[in-house]
Amino acid sequence: MSHDFTPWPEGLAQAYRDRGYWSGLTLDDLLRDTARRRHGHTAIVDGARRWSYTELDRRVDRMAAAIHALGFEPGDRVLVQLPNIAEFAQLFFALQRCGVIPVLALPAHREFEIVHLAELSGARAYAIADRHQGFDYRTLARTLREKVPSVGHVFVAGDAEEFTAFAALDAEPVVLPSPSPSSVAVLLLSGGTTGLPKLIPRTHDDYHYNARESARVAGLDADTRYLAVLPIAHNFPLACPGILGTLHVGGTVVMCADGSPETAQELVERERITDTALIPPLVLLWLEARAWVDANLDSLRWLQVGGARLNPEVAARIRPTLGCRLQQVYGMAEGLLCFTRHDDTDDVVVNTQGRPLSPDDELRIVDENDHEVAPGGTGELQVRGPYTLRGYWRAEEYNRRAFTADGYYRSGDVVRRTPDGDVVVEGRNKDVVNRGGEKVPVEEVENLLLSHPAVLDVAIVGIPDDVLGERTCTCVLPRGEAPTLPALKAHLNTLGVAAFKLPDRLVVLDAFPSTKFGKVNRRALASQILEGSTA
Repeated sequence: MSHDFTPWPEGLAQAYRDRGYWSGLTLDDLLRDTARRRHGHTAIVDGARRWSYTELDRRVDRMAAAIHALGFEPGDRVLVQLPNIAEFAQLFFALQRCGVIPVLALPAHREFEIVHLAELSGARAYAIADRHQGFDYRTLARTLREKVPSVGHVFVAGDAEEFTAFAALDAEPVVLPSPSPSSVAVLLLSGGTTGLPKLIPRTHDDYHYNARESARVAGLDADTRYLAVLPIAHNFPLACPGILGTLHVGGTVVMCADGSPETAQELVERERITDTALIPPLVLLWLEARAWVDANLDSLRWLQVGGARLNPEVAARIRPTLGCRLQQVYGMAEGLLCFTRHDDTDDVVVNTQGRPLSPDDELRIVDENDHEVAPGGTGELQVRGPYTLRGYWRAEEYNRRAFTADGYYRSGDVVRRTPDGDVVVEGRNKDVVNRGGEKVPVEEVENLLLSHPAVLDVAIVGIPDDVLGERTCTCVLPRGEAPTLPALKAHLNTLGVAAFKLPDRLVVLDAFPSTKFGKVNRRALASQILEGSTA
């Protein structure tokens, strides 16, 4: 798969093995090892369902055998679009057990993104829930099979109709070949800063390290009860440490179906949750919900917050209001993770995003000419290390821009480091709006809006928002009569675009401010909107 996946240079790979980061274990080993140690302990809670490690391991064995019997071979891909349900863990590990690569889509994705991801990955199957939050994924599956011939199977958790039910993926266990630890284990989605989402290949070696070292830094142990609130197809709740880190240490993962503060906080009380992870907008909702949700949160020890920068004033309210301690997490599905540590001072925890996970995370902060800034200076973060990718999946041309010649990933994040080495995130320099932790790729949405007959030109910028961090403002140069915001949303809905990408605000202009190179000056445009000169 050399044209699909960029491996680490062999010298670095050997160094990572020698230093113990890469242990030669697969993600399937992660579950098998814990199942041997904690066989009777509860692994997964989903509503009334409680699966022990033995039960989860048995279900994985039987599902893996059934998938193998359908003709799936190591290296094949399955597009997975499941909410936070027990079947996610069952399928994820079943695919690992037979060497098949899950491609993790989000429940919010619709036809536009799903068709792209299936085509890009060459997926042979699509795994869905029958319905979730009012949406029937079987309808989407029918469209996908019409448009992407490689998708020969659809696996459905629930009422499968004409497709294959998860319950039917059941066969007597067989001995299956184990994948190489250096091979791709899972394909995650990028935030999508240019065009449609890219696929991030994570290997067994690097992702196993990612999960187990995150679990260590987060202080997880066999008594941990982790509440999965965020969509677990995201890197953060999946493996930072998330469900993989919790299962690695022998703890219990409790699935939270809808993510509302009422549901989540009641689960904290009922299931005696010790740890969970949220994005900043959800933190605000949790804080506000204490006024009307009287659930007992005494069991909650640690709240991880990541996905976007946490306002220090909000960070300072967490312990007095929720009664738990805060761990800030900054990272990316592409690799690098930073954590505040449990013994950090309150000042560090509230005002920084912590220090890198690995001693061999190499960070440099550069100016617009790729020259390193002075210590303490602000610039774009570039990074490489034992769990940071060396190239996106099947994206040779884009990789030449996204990575430096010496293998550093250009993150697009604007950061600085304190004298003690803690990272402080100041913003982004790429064309993306971080809307409550969901990255809205402005170029992709702009290109779709240009197909509307009333749009001559369009530019999308982020505007500050107290709840989401940023909201999208769509600035349009009209072609004749100006379009309305509902009309633009309807146009994007017709194209099958995920709801989080729909514009929050519309501004109609006569012209855009431009840079000296003739491009739209997004910074000046955002300032113009905030100053109210376009109202």
